[in-house]
Amino acid sequence: MTVYLVGAGPGDPGLLTRRGAALLARADVVLHDRLVSPAVLELVPPSAVVIDVGKDPDAPAGGAGLQEQIARLLVEHGRASTVVVRLKGGDPFLFGRGGEEVEALAQAGLAWEVVPGVTSAFGVPAAAGIPVTQRGVAASVTVVTGRVGEPDGTSAHDWEALARVGGTLVILMGMTNRAAIAAALVQGGLAPDTAVAVIARGTTASERVARTTLAGLADVDLGPPAVIVVGPVAALGPHDATAATAAGAPLTGRTVVVTRSGERARGLVDALERSGVTALELPLTRQVDAADGGTALRAAAADVRDNAWVVLTSVTAAERFMGALRDARDLGSVLVAAVGPATADALRRAGVEADLVPAEHSAGGLVEAFPAADAAAARAGSRQVLFPAADLAPATIPDGLARLGWDVRRVETYRTVPRAAPEPALLDRVAAADAVTFTAPSTVQAFLALRTAAGREVTPPPLVVCIGATTAAAARAAGLDGVHEARDASAQGIVDELIEALGAGPDNGP
Repeated sequence: MTVYLVGAGPGDPGLLTRRGAALLARADVVLHDRLVSPAVLELVPPSAVVIDVGKDPDAPAGGAGLQEQIARLLVEHGRASTVVVRLKGGDPFLFGRGGEEVEALAQAGLAWEVVPGVTSAFGVPAAAGIPVTQRGVAASVTVVTGRVGEPDGTSAHDWEALARVGGTLVILMGMTNRAAIAAALVQGGLAPDTAVAVIARGTTASERVARTTLAGLADVDLGPPAVIVVGPVAALGPHDATAATAAGAPLTGRTVVVTRSGERARGLVDALERSGVTALELPLTRQVDAADGGTALRAAAADVRDNAWVVLTSVTAAERFMGALRDARDLGSVLVAAVGPATADALRRAGVEADLVPAEHSAGGLVEAFPAADAAAARAGSRQVLFPAADLAPATIPDGLARLGWDVRRVETYRTVPRAAPEPALLDRVAAADAVTFTAPSTVQAFLALRTAAGREVTPPPLVVCIGATTAAAARAAGLDGVHEARDASAQGIVDELIEALGAGPDNGP
């Protein structure tokens, strides 16, 4: 039994180390910080216990009481579970109080291991194009925290001495005390016009960079989390990070809500960001095992050759169904239909080429392209179709194939369950976004359920873009306005519909 202190990196889930990802994938218990990306938590098995131990950034004395509670939880779960992951933002040993947690584990006689992470002190400036050291400009770098347990945040550091050190000064967690810090550095001898860069929510799709000076730092309010870089290097790199990464992109300046997270959202988020969009991830649902723990799916997989067809309408269904087989040879001569290219790709990764992928990538399109049962059933010797699907999958496939003469056996493969209500600040950003995307009726339902879970009115953005007619119909039936259906059921199809509906982004003119 081991407790692993894993650094989650500065924000972008792609910057998590391979060792960290491997440990999360087999974790029994995960205790995570407040700012850890939901996409990173998607790596955790559904069976794991996930505990949010994030501290209130405004807590007095650095949240000492909560830190003691975290140590107790680590010891408690470390004694009872095989793999316990303490998932910390950035690097566990840089202002992460990882050393204190290791001490508590060692005193309890528990095994522990530290998995380093990319610290925001260096990773965030680098991703924004700002080198913290540069030949002829800065030969050293000093990292300090702007939150030091004092009311004004300044007295625990000798800021005047730091001003005389030279090189680059990187300040973490300093936005609350930025005015006092700037004044102390000027008092220590730095010129008021010393270059400063403030990078908020670095390495994420909502990153914002402000260039200023010590004299103007107090006026920069991008909100936490932010990294403050002080020194000549702060003037280097692109001065408009958004424009630099999305130059000429048709949707630059737009914000679009993605109602998925983690790897399931990666393709859509990447496509949106290439078009200049700030993709705002709002994880509404997660996939868990079927109510029977997979018993029916395993039985259906064992008897799969009794069927003429297997029909799959989601990547998750394809992955779970193929995972229930020994390998692709179990299918024998059974034909396989995939609702669209993403599901077909999931099958291909498992060694199966789909026999049918409809031109219209939707459940209705699949029914329309599906053969009637007469001749096909005579050839295959069976009229049975196996339909492994989510608990909330609509009846379009069973009803449509039944009209074609098939006997459809539906098997619950996984369940879609709601997540906890997001933070109010995230809901405010959702309301201010230009558009929201839905990829399944279940996400529409989960979005509407936020109004109850969050205990407040949740205002949807003015534009709603859906994959597939079924999802669009669910959005309209729910009373959402401005519903558009992507003409192609893919990430690029959503982007194309956004470009047509929104036109040029606000930063590109009318």
